[in-house]
Amino acid sequence: MKKVSILSVCGSGTVTSSMVAGKLKEKLKEKGYIVSTTESRPTEALNLAKSGRFNLITFTSPLTPGDYGIPAINAFACLTGIGEDEFLAEVLKTIENMQK
Repeated sequence: MKKVSILSVCGSGTVTSSMVAGKLKEKLKEKGYIVSTTESRPTEALNLAKSGRFNLITFTSPLTPGDYGIPAINAFACLTGIGEDEFLAEVLKTIENMQK
């Protein structure tokens, strides 16, 4: 199985980011990935992204402006369910492109 590390960001760094992280773990496991996640607030995301520990960021709250150095994907669709399949497809495509 391939490993991927995701930084999941929401306003409080707990509830919504944990929900998105759980969905990603479940859906990506079905595609053969072992997923580790870390949840954070937007104010922490830039420093965490620069740590080199993460492959990508998913967010439901606006990120602080800056160069994160890794792809950042809006995960708001996980909250509404509208566009969730497209969000998951974008995450999977991003991960697959990184592994080439």
